[in-house]
Amino acid sequence: MSLETLKEWIGRTQSVEDLAAPFPVRALAATLDEDDPEPRNGDPLPPLWHWLYFLETPRLSGIGADGHAARGEFLPPVPLPRRMWAGSRFAFEGEPVRIGETIARQSRIKSVEPKTGSTGTMVFVTVEHTISGPRGVSLIEEHDIVYREAAKPGEKPKPPKPAPTDATWRKSIDGSPVLLFRFSALTFNGHRIHYDQPYVTGTEGYPGLIVHGPLMGLVQIELARRSNPGRIARSFEFRALSPVFAGSAFSVQARREQDGSLTTWVADANGGLAQQGRTTFR
Repeated sequence: MSLETLKEWIGRTQSVEDLAAPFPVRALAATLDEDDPEPRNGDPLPPLWHWLYFLETPRLSGIGADGHAARGEFLPPVPLPRRMWAGSRFAFEGEPVRIGETIARQSRIKSVEPKTGSTGTMVFVTVEHTISGPRGVSLIEEHDIVYREAAKPGEKPKPPKPAPTDATWRKSIDGSPVLLFRFSALTFNGHRIHYDQPYVTGTEGYPGLIVHGPLMGLVQIELARRSNPGRIARSFEFRALSPVFAGSAFSVQARREQDGSLTTWVADANGGLAQQGRTTFR
């Protein structure tokens, strides 16, 4: 199948429902090492915590070599082996969904863009998700997925740019394999780069287990909201710039801007810029 043919997947949709049960909320708070109150039905779900629901459950016989579901159903069958979460954008509308409610997600393939970069052929797939509860639409998410060629012999990740050093708030996070395991379990994420050391080093060519892109996005908006109690997020976005590898601490940081927004970022153990984001408030 040619890369241009993959554009036939644009416009494909998928609809799922789920129950926003309290246990995943309690488990994620513990995974983030937060001493939050016991979640109760009726409590608003924090921004991005909808990732705890609508989890794909492909049969084990339908798993691809990378641990994800085999491609070609909802997502296009991109013939490139390496897949990464490149970034996301969120617009928070109406009221948040609440724990205990039946919630719905409508997904649509928004774009499929083949590109050529310094590392070879890539394909960017953007999926739009609309999350709704009993009171209507709660948020709209755009999720960018990048597919890349196999690692070349001796290929190493490019060193990241230095992260900013003028943070207003910061938090250190222990990037242990246990953290990665818990987040993979909570999101039913079978991607082997997060738990299979021989696979990630031998097949994908990375030096170690990779911290989840969405986890790094999540800790950015978590720092933003917990540092600004009482403020309600209007929008959030983040973009992946460089991987963070398990086994050492990384930090999430935020800086207040003059317009009231927050610039957020993740710095690896050596101060390299791994992700950057922005939060605005109502």
